[in-house]
Amino acid sequence: MTARTLPLALLPLVAVLSCGSTEPITSCDPTGGARPYCGFQNPEDLALLPDGRHLLVSEYGGGRGPGRISQLDTVTGERRVLFAGALDAPAGVWGSPACPGPPTRAFSPHGIHLDRRGDGRLQLLVVQHGGRESVEMFEVLHDGTSWQLVWRGCVEAPSGSSTNDVVALPEGGFLVTEMVSGGAVRQVFAYAMAGLFGSDTGRVLQWRPAQGFSELPGSRGAVPNGIELSADGEKVFLNLTFGRVVRIDRRTGTVEADAEIAHPDNSTWAPDGRLLVASLGGSIRGLLACRDIARGACPLPFAIVALDPETMATETVYEGGPGTPGGAGTVGLQVDGALWIGTFAGDRLVRIAIEDG
Repeated sequence: MTARTLPLALLPLVAVLSCGSTEPITSCDPTGGARPYCGFQNPEDLALLPDGRHLLVSEYGGGRGPGRISQLDTVTGERRVLFAGALDAPAGVWGSPACPGPPTRAFSPHGIHLDRRGDGRLQLLVVQHGGRESVEMFEVLHDGTSWQLVWRGCVEAPSGSSTNDVVALPEGGFLVTEMVSGGAVRQVFAYAMAGLFGSDTGRVLQWRPAQGFSELPGSRGAVPNGIELSADGEKVFLNLTFGRVVRIDRRTGTVEADAEIAHPDNSTWAPDGRLLVASLGGSIRGLLACRDIARGACPLPFAIVALDPETMATETVYEGGPGTPGGAGTVGLQVDGALWIGTFAGDRLVRIAIEDG
């Protein structure tokens, strides 16, 4: 769950999870096997480019103004901005014919997903909130020396939707998590009911070029957040913010199994075939306070939890927060012998040295 999903009206309504410091982590020095890479803005989600060396980073706008998609060279540590909104661009050829054009400088990316389209071209899907609620589509190109993003189109979310994460469908189109829908008052009430009683607030929307949006059967739950697909595209792994990860058969809508994970955010696939789920800890008070951090990183505790997709058994592989170079982790991405951690509230990525999976 990011700061965008926590209206102030929830503060007296949602039970405190635990107490903890809200003093930001400002040092950019390594601690043990953890090394921070500072100079980012809320690096909420990550994807690995095909060269195995560069990361795409979704720098979420949140309360710090517009965001951007940037690139990190994991060898040199160099950061380069690839897209921060466009004043103009060629007409979109992917996505919806109703797309009004490229996102403006208000561009605020959230969840991202990198995949190959049916024609072999590399595509980045981006949930974004700046100026419109939409899934933006980019072609990822390499000229032999550097990576580039070219905007190719968009799909605007249904009116009133508050979306979070996205994953491409193998046959074309995508799944996007709708945390909640409706106006501001309805959204606050829905979040309160989810926090107090586990009530359903949202669902997964599937979008296909010929059919448009429809609801994915079996996907309703309490604040849908991160989402991933099995390699064959048959199983959906959906993170429900108030404490569960569910496995859904995409063809039948059957919820086959679930696992309890505290406040699961984004997920990525590890080389060993397990799903790495970022699990946020701390308190509602602390999460709200992190919206106002002007420098450094939110210190709230978090864990990266490995989930077996068959048995749904879990294992904690890393814990961060106070005493480490970063907190409030929203994504963990394994690249060779390292785990890269992003956050919804902070100025850094953190690299954790781990054993190869």
